[in-house]
Parts: sequence; C-alpha cells; structure tokens
Amino acid sequence: MIAACGSNSGKTTITCGLLKAFADAGLRLHSYKCGPDYIDPLFHEKILGVTCRNLDLFFTDEITTRKLFLTGEEADLSIVEGVMGLYDGLSPERDTASSYHLARTLQIPVFLTVNAKGMGRSLLAVIRGFLEMDTAHRIRGVILNRITEGYYKRIAPVIEKELSLPVLGFLPQIREGTVESRYLGLKLPEEICDIQKSIDVLGKTITKTFDLKRMLELSSEISKEPPAVIQSPIQKKLPIAVARDEAFCFYYHDNLRLLEEAGAELIYFSPIHDKKLPENIGGVIFGGGYPELFAEKLSRNRSMLLSVRDALSGGLPSLAECGGFMYLHDAIVTEDHKRYPMCGMISGDCFYTGRLVRFGYISLEEKTKAFLPGSSTFGSVIRGHEFHYFDSEENGSDVHSNKPAQDRCWSSSFTANDHWWGFAHLYYPSNPDFPKNFVHACKEYLCDKTGIIST
Repeated sequence: MIAACGSNSGKTTITCGLLKAFADAGLRLHSYKCGPDYIDPLFHEKILGVTCRNLDLFFTDEITTRKLFLTGEEADLSIVEGVMGLYDGLSPERDTASSYHLARTLQIPVFLTVNAKGMGRSLLAVIRGFLEMDTAHRIRGVILNRITEGYYKRIAPVIEKELSLPVLGFLPQIREGTVESRYLGLKLPEEICDIQKSIDVLGKTITKTFDLKRMLELSSEISKEPPAVIQSPIQKKLPIAVARDEAFCFYYHDNLRLLEEAGAELIYFSPIHDKKLPENIGGVIFGGGYPELFAEKLSRNRSMLLSVRDALSGGLPSLAECGGFMYLHDAIVTEDHKRYPMCGMISGDCFYTGRLVRFGYISLEEKTKAFLPGSSTFGSVIRGHEFHYFDSEENGSDVHSNKPAQDRCWSSSFTANDHWWGFAHLYYPSNPDFPKNFVHACKEYLCDKTGIIST
C-alpha cells in the first residue's frame, strides 16, 4: 500500500509513477484504491490499461473486502493506493475504514509517503509518530516526496539509522509529472494535456530515484485461495443500457461485475453523442460524473432527452445516482448561473452551491421495500457515498438516509418498483441483493413488453 500522512502528499502521483515503472519492467500488475473515490482509479486504468478496483471497509466487512481483493487474475504485484492520512477513518476515535484498517485486513505492507518540502530533521518526528501508532507493524518503508536529491542523500541515512526504517526512494518536484486538481478532486486523465508524457516522466524518474528491487523484497506474499465457482443454469443475458461518456464516467467495477453476474449484458451508450437509448433494453443506468461540465451538450441533444423521458415514463427500470440523478431533473443550473434543460423526469432544478453537500459515507434504507425487501441475509440497507457540490430543489423522500459517523438522519431519493434515483453513489457489494433485484425488475419489464424473456 502507498499511504501518506495526509491528503495532498503525493499518493496518486507516486502510485501512478510506480505502476508505470513496474509495468515498464515487465510485471503483471493489479491496482486498487482504498475508499470510495472514482477519479484516482481512472488514472490507474489510463496507465495500466486494466481495471482498478475500490476496496472500502465502510461498504463491506473485512471478510468480504478480502474476498474482493483476492478476486481476479494472477499478477506479479498488487498496489493499493491509500486515502487521506494513513489512520484517517470514519471518526477521530477509531481507525475504522482507514487505509491502515485496510492494510491490516489484507495483511499487506505500507510504504508511507511523506511530503518533505520545507522540513529537515522534523521529518523524523513525523515518521516516528506514525510508527508509534502502528501497533500491527504494517509500515515497512518510507518514501520522501518533493525533496532534492542532495538533501535526500543526507536525510535518508539518518532516518534509517535512528528509526530502523528503510527509505525506499524520493521524488523531486517535477512540473512535467504534476497531476492537476479541481473542485471534485483530480482532473480526469483525458483533460490533462500530454498525460502519457507526464506518466512517462514519472515512471522514468521513479525508476532512477526508487529502490524498486527493495520494494519488491519488502512486499508480502498473499495466500490466494481459488474462489468458489457457483454453477448456475445458462440463461439469456438481459440487455441493460449504461450511460458512459465524458459526462458519466463514475462506476465501481464491482458494481458492474455484480450486475453481469446477475444476468445483465451491459450496453454502453453516450447521452452526449448518441441520439437515443439503445434498442430492446430492459433497463438503464445513469452513473455519476460531470454533467455540469457538459450541460450545454447534454441539453442540446434533445432527441436523447426525449428518448430517456419516453422510456422512463413508460416504466423502463432505471438507476440514477449523483450526476445521473442531476440529468433526470428539469434543468441543471451551472456555476455561471446558466440554466440548461434536461430530461424533466424530476420536477425542479439542480444548482451549484459552492460547497460540498452532505459529503461522506451514507447508509440507505427504502421506506417502501422494492429493491431491498430485507428478507435475505443482507437486510434492507445498502451503503454508499456522497460527493457533490450541486444540490437539488427536490431530493426526494423515499429513503431513510443515515450518516453513521455523525448520527445524522434525513429523507432522500426517489424509489419505486422500477427506479432508484438519488445523489448517493451506491456500492452494490454492501448488499448484493440490490443488483439482483434490479435485474429481476428489468426481466419483468421485458417479459411484460415482449414476452421473449421468461421470469
């Protein structure tokens, strides 16, 4: 795990550089992100060309999280990017759902990234403090970021001698390798000029300034038992449309996997570029993203807006979260106060607030049971996360929403037998009944409409 003392310490930059360096060395890699973030994984995927998956101990318990970690093809090395500071979790009283909690659960070593700019011997005090809290002995090495080569050569031997901790490398401040940010976090890879050039620079720099061989030696062997294979009857796949383009790009990999395991064939389409929904689908999903940045293009595509409105008004099962939820409103009012008409399925506008709204983890339970009847092992609650600067004039009231870390409750979202719309990004592995029940609703819809698919 690449962890840090806090946010903005360089975790993503160093993780991306390491992925590139190890990939150039010919290693088969797996990539993971601790926490609910969508954008960091997009950088991992841009570099690797493979999927980066989220692991989050608020969403799933320790056993399930470890199973998710062990699912997938064999690799030579897995790199997990931490979130915030190493010990930062749900509350200041505990490290629950922190990077440290995840490292402890997975039994993997932590390489602690320290932003060394403006510090000298104080670096030892910072590192010593993190070591004192490391009761599970997960910290196996340290990485120094934003430090000159000259000072690194002076301070690294001191750290190793006085703290008995390997110093694995350093990253000088290089403008070519800077990853830009914006209000929702990192910019998307496609938005950064010469992103591949920046990654190449990072990879080559890290190959020179890190002891990659020593990092591999300090990495842990993970005992991986083959996942149990559940044989099920071969059934015709159910076509479900998934919005995926510049405006809608935030999807948890394991959410999509569970939909496919429930029998869905995912058909991707673009609300920006396509003229209408795909034909003969049983349902549609609008994920999160940046619709506010593409509001004009979305609004101009009237044929798609009408296609979505007609289909949903006709009972097509649908899921919409965050950016997708905004898309279903009457309009989106952007930061510059321009109003762009949208689908009109939800009365009211979405508008920029200038601050994070209801930010953080959330548990949700339907008031009238539809997708989460609560009759199984998983119960009637699904977990998710909110991260948005826009709010709605009409957020809905069909779901009990609970922010457990703050003991705060409110009503939100629109749900019924054929839809679930709200700001929260849902994490399906926290309640696998949810995707199963949605796919079942899609089957029922197609059966009623065509009689082709049997339920």
